Amino acid sequence: MGKIHALCTSEKKGTLKTPVPEVHFIVEHGIEGDAHAGRWHRQVSFLGLGEIEDFRERGAKVEFGAFGENIVADGFRFKELPVGTRLRAGDVVFEITQIGKKCHNGCAIFQQVGDCIMPREGVFGRVLRGGTLRVGDELSLFTERLPLDAAIITASDKGSKGEREDVSGDEVERLLKEAGYDIAERIILPDEQAELEAAMRGFADRGIALVLTTGGTGFSMRDVTPEATAAVCDRMAPGIAEAMRAKSLEITPRAMLSRATAGLAKRTLIVNLPGSPKAVRECLGFILPTLRHGIDILRGETSECARR
Repeated sequence: MGKIHALCTSEKKGTLKTPVPEVHFIVEHGIEGDAHAGRWHRQVSFLGLGEIEDFRERGAKVEFGAFGENIVADGFRFKELPVGTRLRAGDVVFEITQIGKKCHNGCAIFQQVGDCIMPREGVFGRVLRGGTLRVGDELSLFTERLPLDAAIITASDKGSKGEREDVSGDEVERLLKEAGYDIAERIILPDEQAELEAAMRGFADRGIALVLTTGGTGFSMRDVTPEATAAVCDRMAPGIAEAMRAKSLEITPRAMLSRATAGLAKRTLIVNLPGSPKAVRECLGFILPTLRHGIDILRGETSECARR
């Protein structure tokens, strides 16, 4: 276990970074506002405090961020950690993806400092779970599974105004808790696509395992939950909604009118459920046992498997 001594960001690549007291990490992106953040494998960079102090003992006057590092911490010789190692600080979880890098000839850091230890001593990683970190937070190895958590979004104009009890949301929460999920958050929103999208993106940025919506999947002009889901997801998972419709068609032919969908937003699975408590019990009760395996694959907790 170690402690974070500096958090640094920059607006441009190849430049010295500036120490800041706190930063916000976004899943599969990196530090919000940092030049190196993005959908790639080097979202965050780490450098050991000891390596910086050794460099200073050679007579160089360098501040934190001088080598383009995002996180400076003690307690680790980062380059000795194998690729795939997971680290945790607060709610944030990282995965090491690369040890060292090729330095660009004549980069701004080399020109200003005279040497760059990042290619030799630094490591890079991606963000598996988001959150806010501050200087002084502890950093440790993370060998557990990522938290099995879920968020519930009820799409209802009347419910958002307090004019209707959220019975369907209650049923979703009950079934999730019985299946071992922690409820990270539960909200009721009007049937407004922009608001629904913002909530889903927020949960995906945090790395919530499962987001379940209830309501807004019918033919009404105000039913826009599937559209919001499709706008947020990177990849769709049509089999989940198809399975729910097939199950519901055993009970009522009106199930064919459901426009529910499902998809993957970064490391989060989003699934639309019907708006009635009875339909929630039927559909969620049917798919929930299988969703856990899909979530484990999405998060890298297990590999794909084929049954003989």
